[in-house]
Amino acid sequence: MSKKFSSLVEKIKPSFTLQMTARAAELRAQGEDVINFGVGEPDFNTPDHIINAGQKAMVDGYTKYTPGSGMLELKEAIQKKLQNLTGINYNPENIIVSNGGKQSLSVVCQALFDTGDKVIIFSPYWVSFPEFVTIAGAEPLFVNTIPDQQFEPDFDDLLEKVDQSVKGVIINSPSNPTGGVWSDEAIKKLLKLSKKNNWIVISDETYEELVYDNEFKAIETLDDHDCEIITIRSMSKTYAMTGWRIGYTTANSEIVKAMSKIQGQTTSCPNAIGQKASVAALLGDQKPVQYMKEKFRNRRSVMFQELNDLEHVHCDMPGGAFYMFPDFSYYLNKKNQHGKILQDTFDLSDYILADAKVVTVAGDGFGASGYLRFSFATNTETIISGIKKIKESLEKLR
Repeated sequence: MSKKFSSLVEKIKPSFTLQMTARAAELRAQGEDVINFGVGEPDFNTPDHIINAGQKAMVDGYTKYTPGSGMLELKEAIQKKLQNLTGINYNPENIIVSNGGKQSLSVVCQALFDTGDKVIIFSPYWVSFPEFVTIAGAEPLFVNTIPDQQFEPDFDDLLEKVDQSVKGVIINSPSNPTGGVWSDEAIKKLLKLSKKNNWIVISDETYEELVYDNEFKAIETLDDHDCEIITIRSMSKTYAMTGWRIGYTTANSEIVKAMSKIQGQTTSCPNAIGQKASVAALLGDQKPVQYMKEKFRNRRSVMFQELNDLEHVHCDMPGGAFYMFPDFSYYLNKKNQHGKILQDTFDLSDYILADAKVVTVAGDGFGASGYLRFSFATNTETIISGIKKIKESLEKLR
């Protein structure tokens, strides 16, 4: 092809998490028995009452455009949910619905950041955070975290790196990829710094319902400093609705208007059927959510034990989400059976997939050398079997 692509294409990295999932699908198509610990979605189907609401929406003719920022009916359901969660009464003009939390985050970055701005991102980070900032023309500023403290911010590193060009900070608790849940104290300290420096705080709370050891607290309830806070939430993980593509943002009305302006020129409106189904999800029976949460809690215990039983592997217990982020750094620079040196976790993850037929995700892609991400969104038998296969593969390294 003779036509040159834009410079943006060169700047953006492909999603390696999706690439690993695609590779697993290819191997399965070739008849291989592949265990997938790389998946970033619940293994449960969407609850029946939500599916039924989606089917009814189609029959009832909700197959056309909706208002660009979302149906009023869904915004009112979100209002009710947030009133119960935060005690704050959000107005419809403070809410914008998007095609998934991913679009919410991308649009908010485009609405707020510009060339010359820096945005604080804590490592390890979800792979798309730096790309959203880059698409907006801004620069990611990576700040270290403390692994044995639920990957909370290293405030010494933060204060050493920030300068006057920092405009915002992205928080993700519970975290993808680590499963870490930050303490109230850590969040309050960051909010205090944000207010002092006039940083906009973007809080990705996609995994809000998947907190296992303490009660989840929305960031709005911890703000003693009247910060500019934008919160992103999603239907995907809580209600096993990843393919329905509905997420939503709460922010001041001016930010919502700016986001709506961009979103209206890109996707017109969120998925109409997904919006109707989301109303049923938010206002309907919440027992399926608790069922899935308890299943994840039990699987967390099993995977934690199995990973820590691996020789030279250490894993802290994550407080939320459905991920483990164990340290495999001992196995870097080892050689496989063919003499290839495993120089980084991309190499290690590739080796495990080729030899054990188990999908993991390289920590280097999340800004964390030496780590691998494991998802426990699968049954306990698969967890035990998959980690046993990894053990056998690790024993072959020299």
